[in-house]
Amino acid sequence: MWVHVASVGEAQSMLPMVSLFLDQNPSAHVLITSVTRTAAELLAKRLPPRSFHQYLPVDRTKWVRRFLDHWKPDVVLWAESELWPVMVVELNKRHLPVALLNARMSPKSFRNWSRAKGMAEQILSSFTVILTQTEQDKNYYTALGGRSVVVTDNIKYCAEPLPCDAAELETLRQAIGGRPVWVYASTHAGEEELALDVHRQLEKSFPDLLSVIVPRHPERAAQLDSFFQENGASVDFRNQKPIPDSSTKLYVVDRLGELGLFYRLAQIACIGRSFSDDGGGGHNPLEAALLGCAVLHGPDIQNLQDIYDQMDRNGAAIPLAHKSDLPPALASLFSDLGRLATQRQKGYDFAQSKTHILKTIIEELEPVFLMAHLPVLKAEQK
Repeated sequence: MWVHVASVGEAQSMLPMVSLFLDQNPSAHVLITSVTRTAAELLAKRLPPRSFHQYLPVDRTKWVRRFLDHWKPDVVLWAESELWPVMVVELNKRHLPVALLNARMSPKSFRNWSRAKGMAEQILSSFTVILTQTEQDKNYYTALGGRSVVVTDNIKYCAEPLPCDAAELETLRQAIGGRPVWVYASTHAGEEELALDVHRQLEKSFPDLLSVIVPRHPERAAQLDSFFQENGASVDFRNQKPIPDSSTKLYVVDRLGELGLFYRLAQIACIGRSFSDDGGGGHNPLEAALLGCAVLHGPDIQNLQDIYDQMDRNGAAIPLAHKSDLPPALASLFSDLGRLATQRQKGYDFAQSKTHILKTIIEELEPVFLMAHLPVLKAEQK
């Protein structure tokens, strides 16, 4: 089985299906491709035996054919809305069963594709099934020539709780004790400045507050160090100080793949790239909710709009219209532990209520596996 993912979120979401496939097919192997380095680094740590990662080749006929000739996939699951025409056409020429998962399309993209409807139909009709995030996405893909288009919701609901090292978690819990902790997760440009401003406002009322900043790209650590020094802030970096102590106020986690650890340590999480300077889009809030954090987010959430809208409607997340709303929102939760506990529970309950999505997706993939002459996946998890 070949699984292609867009980036980290899709990679994590597809891992349960990869594990199921390997468990139920003892002689099978799984190739996972991505186009981002962060996804590659995450998969290197979390892929089960008999699975391996490669980067997707550039979409040129010679390289695509060489890639397919080498790997010879029997079934293809494509979990990215970016459709590479040469690759899709070559898969179709080989009569391979291909499923498009987590498909979404913005109104702008639909208008653009509609101008080249013949090409769109050629590409989309190559997919055996198309599983979309929303009803609107289904309408767009159907109008452009997709066949067997079904709404299955967002595959990010399928992701298992982010992992962590149990011994390290216990060590950090002992070091942090009963301090109020919030984590600003997957931050982008401009959000570390916001975290510093928030901490300075809150530490007047919560002198033992620990503010944890987890940049989306840890390689920005040197840049962040310069920023904090220029602003006279005392900050500890995880690579330099693995265990924070009572003197640690601001803690930057400059390592990849540790959100599972710090979501378990924090009571509240603000989700990154929802207040950033780069146009925003928002990262996955379910990861934090599933590990018991009260979830806060800014207004720039267009990349996962449906997830955020559902969480907001159900009271499972707290939407904030402006950066200035973040300090009072945090202060309100830290000041009212009953409300904080309720908010954490609402987020967790919502995330748990979506675990059926994996079963739905597997059921809809049945024709794909039948075409590949492979056993149909069963949804029982370990």
